Amino acid sequence: MHSTQSGDSEFHNSAACEESFALLGSERQLQRFVEEWKAGKLPKAQWTHAAHVAMAAYFAFDHAAEATFAIMKAGILHHNTSVGTPNTEDNGYHETLTRFWSSEIGEFVRAGRYTSRWEAVRAAVSAFGADRERFRRFYSFDVVRDRRARREWVAPDLA
Repeated sequence: MHSTQSGDSEFHNSAACEESFALLGSERQLQRFVEEWKAGKLPKAQWTHAAHVAMAAYFAFDHAAEATFAIMKAGILHHNTSVGTPNTEDNGYHETLTRFWSSEIGEFVRAGRYTSRWEAVRAAVSAFGADRERFRRFYSFDVVRDRRARREWVAPDLA
């Protein structure tokens, strides 16, 4: 278990707020964002770290951990293909980071007892949307560039 829960559902990080304004402005905007992502029509520039967090929280709201991970994996692979991002040993989809973030965000959402999906997504983006480097506290090596970690799950070796 890696997560740290924050009960504060307000945005405490202006960078996360600015980055995700378009998808968190309303439930309707969030739903439109999700549909564009699922359809492979989301522009590459909008697939930010905060967007990854939002999608993981969106699915974690009513899916178990493994289902959330599976949805995220399939969705990221599809999105990358749709926008021309190659999924190679050095680029694109990253198995370890996808599983790590799906777990972190899923635990956060499930522990929060949020009354709506939108509330859960907003809280997760507030907590993790600007924390791109969180995984570094759990890995002693450069997990981002590690080819094995990109293609298969590598468990954290720290904390």
